[in-house]
Amino acid sequence: MMMQEQIRAEAGGAVLSDASLAPAADARWFDPAYWRQSGALHPLGGGRGGVAVIDTPAGTGVLRHYHRGGLVARFNRDRYLWTGADRTRSFAEFRLLAQAAALGLPAPRPIAARYVRHGLFYAADLITRRIEDAQTLAQCLAAGRLDADLARETGALVARFHRAGIWHADLNAHNVLVTGAALYLIDFDRGEPRAPAGGWRLANLARLRRSLLKLGAATRIPDFQAAVWEPLLYGYERTLGA
Repeated sequence: MMMQEQIRAEAGGAVLSDASLAPAADARWFDPAYWRQSGALHPLGGGRGGVAVIDTPAGTGVLRHYHRGGLVARFNRDRYLWTGADRTRSFAEFRLLAQAAALGLPAPRPIAARYVRHGLFYAADLITRRIEDAQTLAQCLAAGRLDADLARETGALVARFHRAGIWHADLNAHNVLVTGAALYLIDFDRGEPRAPAGGWRLANLARLRRSLLKLGAATRIPDFQAAVWEPLLYGYERTLGA
């Protein structure tokens, strides 16, 4: 089903949605209380302030409010400098996910995005389709399920996005989802389309490696380099050159 972009003006902001999935999406969709009233809200922990699973007319979705990280979060939890609607975090991520969907890449399908102006700043939210029955690559590592086969699949997954010129700003083991049927990349906040180049591709892979090592992969897996990282690079190079 092709994406049908629809923008609805709301008080102080706007809602961008896929009209083929959610023609009635409005500001209420981004209010957890709206879903809680009908028993359609299922809070989840984790992430910057967490996310919630919601049962929408477009199917089960994940509602995420954009929160700042790092030191700035101590005095500014969720406000970003306004530089135009198209450059809001939510609209940009929605459109990058729409591009991924059009290319047949395994990422969450966007349902709706919103921004709300607050003077020189704005706050933002995003709703995507939930990927069911999934574990993160980090969880697979902790459970002893990260082996050469899964590593090769992970490398192939990353290569598919790199080959399409899609850069993931935070490629780590928490943003790779593993299901019984396929692997997915999630959380494309600050990601962007990029011209093919070895530099950013290698830097993305290095970020993923650091994530695995930070999670203790070298301790959990004897000979991590040969058992996991080299198979991952093999899957990556084979797919990138396909």
